[in-house]
Amino acid sequence: MTNQFDLVIRKGTVVLREEVRQFDIGIQGGKIAALGENLVYSEDTPVYDAEHLHIMPGMVDAHVHFNEPALGHWEGFATGSAALAAGGCTTYIDMPLNGVPPTVRLSALERKLEAAEGHSLVDYALWGGLVPGNVGNLQELAEAGVIGFKAFMSCPGGEGEDIFAEVDDLTLYEGMKEIARLGLVLALHAESEEIVSKLAAQALAEGKRGALDFVATRPIAAELEAVKRALVYAEETGCKLHFVHISSAEAVQAITEAKAKGLDVTVETCPHYLVLTSADLERLGPVGKCAPPLRKTEDQAQLWAALAAEQLDILASDHSPCPTHMKQGDFFEAWGGISGAQSSLELMLDEGYLHRGMPLHLLSRMLSFEPAKRFGLHPRKGEIAIGADADLALVDMKLSYSLQESDLFYRHKHSPYVGRAFGCRVKATFLRGTKVYELGEGLVEKADGIWLRHAAVIGGEEGG
Repeated sequence: MTNQFDLVIRKGTVVLREEVRQFDIGIQGGKIAALGENLVYSEDTPVYDAEHLHIMPGMVDAHVHFNEPALGHWEGFATGSAALAAGGCTTYIDMPLNGVPPTVRLSALERKLEAAEGHSLVDYALWGGLVPGNVGNLQELAEAGVIGFKAFMSCPGGEGEDIFAEVDDLTLYEGMKEIARLGLVLALHAESEEIVSKLAAQALAEGKRGALDFVATRPIAAELEAVKRALVYAEETGCKLHFVHISSAEAVQAITEAKAKGLDVTVETCPHYLVLTSADLERLGPVGKCAPPLRKTEDQAQLWAALAAEQLDILASDHSPCPTHMKQGDFFEAWGGISGAQSSLELMLDEGYLHRGMPLHLLSRMLSFEPAKRFGLHPRKGEIAIGADADLALVDMKLSYSLQESDLFYRHKHSPYVGRAFGCRVKATFLRGTKVYELGEGLVEKADGIWLRHAAVIGGEEGG
């Protein structure tokens, strides 16, 4: 029997949830319609030959900052999503800051959606925010379709009236009760503001302004204290928690123990904590500044051990871009965010699979399946399975290259990974069966990414 497909991707090494197989992939109507060896299809069916390529589920990056509305000149939906497409990412969840206004009320969400419409090359969902004074606005954001809420336990920075402020303990507690009632997830930046602010003030008073001086103001103890405090509130309120960009094995262990007690909590780390150290920060300068900061080599080794032990749930970029001039000069004044979204998948395949021998299906689960499942996007997103969207990253595991500024699709072409040698490269990216990026050809002209409303995805409806 001859199958009818819009496209067949032929003889790729396909990374499934639990194994890796050589398969053909038949695509129909933007969905994966068939998986198997030697699929039968009509002679006029378009075929993409992937015989020497690995086929991964498109990455689901749950943590990016595209800064619209108002700060699109830092990075907007057009350039940010282009970089993701070139890096094998087909779905992202945009954070409620650093746009102005931040996404803490329905009117702000509507402005962000206007900025995104028709400009994203890949599909997207949106976070709402929890800040002092907006607990009463969470329901309207949830009903509008945000994927969950984000809060900071330390100051995220920024000036003016429309800033995204950190939560005090009462706001966090009351917000978690409301988010639990709404059935959504709270994502937390967990660092103790009392610890980090006082250490920073002390360092500046003593004239300490270098890379390691900055690192010393945000110790692992500040992360661990905030994590444990939030876990107490989660146990009391029943709120589902997701800890973003955890940088230490000590914090991972505390979260693992909470899971064993039955708390609904997940943990994310980022490629920069797994491939860069505080010694690299001294070498790189402020382009490598982030919060929490890069840690010591021994801390990084412990984080890899936690990954191997499957104590980490999600890998996300925390792409936090800015104009290049804001990543220069004084370590304490420079913007604290890493531009890395285009490199996330390649970094984890290069360092995790090619260098450390981590199983491909394990890395793929953390890059795609687990974030899709956690935030209500599965089974549509997150794995190569019949009925799922045909979101695919085709990777040449033998194509080595050195990343150059000219390779980057960011609005501002800086990244701590410029000059890094990679042992693999994304060859092509497909979104719902349509090729949106091909190495050597670049990006498609039409931005066809759709908004994935939380309720719509759960209900099985089309986003947009």
